[in-house]
Amino acid sequence: MDEKTFGSKLTELFSLHGMAKHLSFEKSKQFYQMTEHLIAENEKFNLTAITLPEKVILLHYVDSLTLLPHLPKGAKVIDVGTGAGFPALPLAICRPDLHIVAADATEKRVRYVEETAKMLGLSNIEGLVLRAEDGGKNPLYREKFDVACARGVAALRVLCEYCMPFVKVGGTFLAMKGQGAKSEVSDAKRAISMLGGKYKDIIPCPLHDGKEDIAHQLVVIEKLTRTSPTYPRDNSQITKKPL
Repeated sequence: MDEKTFGSKLTELFSLHGMAKHLSFEKSKQFYQMTEHLIAENEKFNLTAITLPEKVILLHYVDSLTLLPHLPKGAKVIDVGTGAGFPALPLAICRPDLHIVAADATEKRVRYVEETAKMLGLSNIEGLVLRAEDGGKNPLYREKFDVACARGVAALRVLCEYCMPFVKVGGTFLAMKGQGAKSEVSDAKRAISMLGGKYKDIIPCPLHDGKEDIAHQLVVIEKLTRTSPTYPRDNSQITKKPL
């Protein structure tokens, strides 16, 4: 897809989802560069199964940007399990006021995110090679973020133990989920409470491709009290014996 066609499709899908105000000529160019880079690097590193540009726009970029209304101005955000940089990179493009840490346990993914950010001239994002259960215990990162977010990664009751320790009291954990969000919240109620959180809402954020809606829901969890030093536990305990 050439840059002009890509720009038209980007504008169309952003407008369809009420995101047009976050787009500009410069940002459109950045999204095009990122897409070209993603498709080229994907042949080496298998970063994503989604490689058609129009699908990348909808399922990676628009999907990531459903977080925008829930990120306070100037917030410090950690993207846990960032993978190929989603939602971190689209957020960094559209919200230069944010400071974003893109964390992942796989070094090649983090290096890809760092290289992409440098290529796009983004100074508000940094990569961090880190296992979530280690980062949540580290004083440098524990309860230092206004917002923690995660896209997929694990079931919510597991994901809470990975992410909640990063969030400062008064902050928010945003879990990007599909149509099973309500059931996951029900299963995670104990974990949310034990980790110092309170379930606030499930926000439907359907993705439209012009033909059908794709289920997308955002689970919003508030951090009310500090997380006990007991958590996070070792990864084997987190996954085998979820809270």
